[in-house]
Amino acid sequence: MAQGWLQIAFFCAVLVACVPLMGGYMARVFRNEAVLLTRVLGPVERGIYRLLRVDVTHEQDWKAYGTSLLTVSLLFWIALYAILRTQTIHPFNPQGFHSGTWDVSFNTVSSFLTNTNWQYYGGETTMTYFSQMAGLAVQNFISAAVGIVVVVALIRGIVARRDGNHGLGNFWQDLTRTILYVLLPISIVGAVLLMSQGVIQSFTHYLGFTSLNGTSGSLALGPVASQEAIKELGTNGGGFFNVNSAMPFENPTGLSNFIELFLILLIPTSLTYTFGRMVGSRRQGWAIFTVMSALFVAGVAVVYLAEQHGTPAQHLAGVNTAHIAGSTGGNMEGKEQRFGIANSGLWTAVTTVTSCGAVNAAFESLTGIGGLVPFANLSASETIFGGVGTGLYSMLLFVILAVFIGGLMVGRTPEYLGKKIEAREIKLVSIGVLFTPIAALIAAALATGTKYGRPSVFAEGPQGFSESMYAYLSQANNNGSAWAGYTGYYQPNPGNLGAHGITFADLLGGLTMMTARYVPILVVLAVAGSLVRKKVAPVGLGTMRTDTPTFVVLLGGVIVLVGALTFFPALLLGPIVQGLTNQVF
Repeated sequence: MAQGWLQIAFFCAVLVACVPLMGGYMARVFRNEAVLLTRVLGPVERGIYRLLRVDVTHEQDWKAYGTSLLTVSLLFWIALYAILRTQTIHPFNPQGFHSGTWDVSFNTVSSFLTNTNWQYYGGETTMTYFSQMAGLAVQNFISAAVGIVVVVALIRGIVARRDGNHGLGNFWQDLTRTILYVLLPISIVGAVLLMSQGVIQSFTHYLGFTSLNGTSGSLALGPVASQEAIKELGTNGGGFFNVNSAMPFENPTGLSNFIELFLILLIPTSLTYTFGRMVGSRRQGWAIFTVMSALFVAGVAVVYLAEQHGTPAQHLAGVNTAHIAGSTGGNMEGKEQRFGIANSGLWTAVTTVTSCGAVNAAFESLTGIGGLVPFANLSASETIFGGVGTGLYSMLLFVILAVFIGGLMVGRTPEYLGKKIEAREIKLVSIGVLFTPIAALIAAALATGTKYGRPSVFAEGPQGFSESMYAYLSQANNNGSAWAGYTGYYQPNPGNLGAHGITFADLLGGLTMMTARYVPILVVLAVAGSLVRKKVAPVGLGTMRTDTPTFVVLLGGVIVLVGALTFFPALLLGPIVQGLTNQVF
């Protein structure tokens, strides 16, 4: 077990060491400064602006910025839907896959558009190579970039010191620079590193084989490494294979596992340092990083200890969960022996504090208390690092809320970095903070409490409730991970509602992902548009500092309190009840 803690500590140390490097680089990119790649990519960047006929010197206010963002998203939604519905005429379709059903396509397109990457399909059994590359992988870049540019716009609104200029930057420039200078080069390097570890990159037919007992089968191949890199870097999470990063062709070694985990957290952690650089106070960035890190480490510790201990059912059955030669021990059900408890537990925490949703172990097989960690992480509404961009802007909404609460406590007008927080900002922040939890709870209630939704629930009891609640919590938070039992399918029933259950889950899930993605984005841009108009108030004796340990504790407390008040009853009905019983699920 000590070795597991050392592995986790080493991963965290490497990540923290890279935060200033990556964060400083992104600050230069988003301040439109020259970087190392400018000489190579500068002509490409300028060519894109000419092609789009964009004047990047023209700054957009929050409404124009939001309109451009929604326009791009709509166009890519239509393009991806068209790709998925025309698979029979695709090039790079050696397996002859068809186009599936309209409702699954709707859910998949909505999923990849919103950086959720929820998968109601098996990639290697339904998707052509063309769909994987030109459709899903391309959208991985776009959805990740959209999240990043939103937080950049919010930061500009916070730091603006100009009177009469209400611009938040230019969306088209921000999107282009994010893809060219951040996502693309790191993805190329990441893909090469993954290929060196055995992640496949192929365009050939699947490999047929005959097993020792004479059974025929096939091994799925494909352009995996190129999609895997941006899948993790952009906190997208949609795997080429149905079993995601538990598949050896997608994640073959301990080093590839380390690289993929590192890519997931690289941008969300580094953006805190970018924030500090752009607002002119690195202490502000480190304060936010500290809150995120404390909540993250707590989650890692709980899931690791819980999985190492095993379940009550395993103990009653006499299953040995102690460390033995050749095995880490613990609850190894649903986990890969090559990763063990430590790396499986770390991945579980990493993928759910971000909006990634990629997995290297089955959440269905977690212990009750271990399974509580993904629930708790998603209940924090993407404030613990979160997705690329979405994590920091969600955290900044909570920062503004904490500043307001702190101001009320000391009887002062709340200010954040010199900008007064008034009624308009708090109304917008309240919508932004509460919309995602409300969307998740309403969707889960419709699925478990209506005759139309019940056919989509796979199991009974606390396990079935956990599966359904987690599914909509995951989709509302644009995460994409799932309890394996929840796939929108249901065993045959007298009313023959199985097919209706599938379509219900597809449509409700797609709508949940779309609204929970774009409503908070528009709210964040509106907050930025409100802050950019405000004059900077001078620091006085009554100004509450937001870079101190006291504020760090206040901010962490607000996040935990809001999440607990919103979701604790649901957690009691699901994973907590399951963790306190001896039932085998």
